[in-house]
Amino acid sequence: MANVTSPFGKSTRPRALVAHPSAELYGSDRQLLETVGALVAAGWDVDALLPSQGELAGELATRGARVAVVIFPVLRKSLLAPRALPGLLSDAVRSVLGARRLLRRTRPDVVLVNTLTIPEWLVAARLAHVPALCHVHEAEEDQPAAVRFALAAPLLFADEVVANSSAAAAVLEGSVRGLGRRTRVVHNGVRGPAIAPTAPRERHPGDPVHLALVGRLSPRKGIDVAVDAVRLLVERGHDVTLRICGTPFAGYEWYEENLREQVVRSGLEGRVDLAGYVSPTWPVLEAADIVLVPSRVEPFGNTAVEALLAERPLVASRTQGLREVVQDGTTGLLVDPDSPEALADGIARLACDDALARRLASAGRADAERRFSVEAYSRALLDAISRTAAR
Repeated sequence: MANVTSPFGKSTRPRALVAHPSAELYGSDRQLLETVGALVAAGWDVDALLPSQGELAGELATRGARVAVVIFPVLRKSLLAPRALPGLLSDAVRSVLGARRLLRRTRPDVVLVNTLTIPEWLVAARLAHVPALCHVHEAEEDQPAAVRFALAAPLLFADEVVANSSAAAAVLEGSVRGLGRRTRVVHNGVRGPAIAPTAPRERHPGDPVHLALVGRLSPRKGIDVAVDAVRLLVERGHDVTLRICGTPFAGYEWYEENLREQVVRSGLEGRVDLAGYVSPTWPVLEAADIVLVPSRVEPFGNTAVEALLAERPLVASRTQGLREVVQDGTTGLLVDPDSPEALADGIARLACDDALARRLASAGRADAERRFSVEAYSRALLDAISRTAAR
């Protein structure tokens, strides 16, 4: 990043520079699309910087952003090991200096840093005297205190902080005293299917129960818990299938291999399908009788909202942001995280009570449309970004 030059031209309209740590299309990536769309619709020019090429670049361009690939470091858990710290610090210094030069050349009205994993942009914005907002999509409460402090401390350089859940804001407060009080919570806005979802199918005696799980292949997402739950259900005499849609982060390919070995070891070939990345996911959700979100850690849970919008009964973990998304017993079922037994019990309860499943699905869709609309999200983010720029 040390020799980066400006990839963008001049602008006469208010201008936001957005830095984002990936070019894929998962939760925080899709949320960025809604943010950028809201900015463009409000008359802003948006310049988006990504560290690599990928599907997100094309989607951002479609929303009206100018996109450039600029190499900059992204924090991953593996980089926080003591042996990696010297190299990480050296890269961070070079990146901050390069980012500061870029900001001084382009002079945006505001810098939007999307996630905690690229803190160099917050430091560079402060050094370049450009107002900065960080949109936090993480809730790292399972990390050691030193790691949580290292991740959250750069937020002190931000003029505004937005967190996607009260759970995420609470983790910030617990990591660096005072951060929670200066953090505004804005729940994600999730776009529903273009066509109204079909009604859940009527199952007849002997019909299999189709389960769906959409998300990163990561230990945090609890995919292995779902596979174990399927094994328990089969042992109890239930006829169930599970379709898993997602891919791992680079460096986490081992987890996908472990999942495939787990499926074979559990005798679930033909019942559990690791389908890889699927987009759009609405057909997968609509084909499901029950949707699972068995995360161990989940700052918000876009997939849970999508299941509600698809009007499908949902079983999710009672953890972090999922407790804000799902109203237990009213819009879905919450079960203990990291417990195949609890997840299996929740699935069996819905599979054996069609009236309950339909009632939860109907109430869930209405609640999600009311609380997690893209319109409400866009208004709140625009207000926070405009307030930051005014500084």
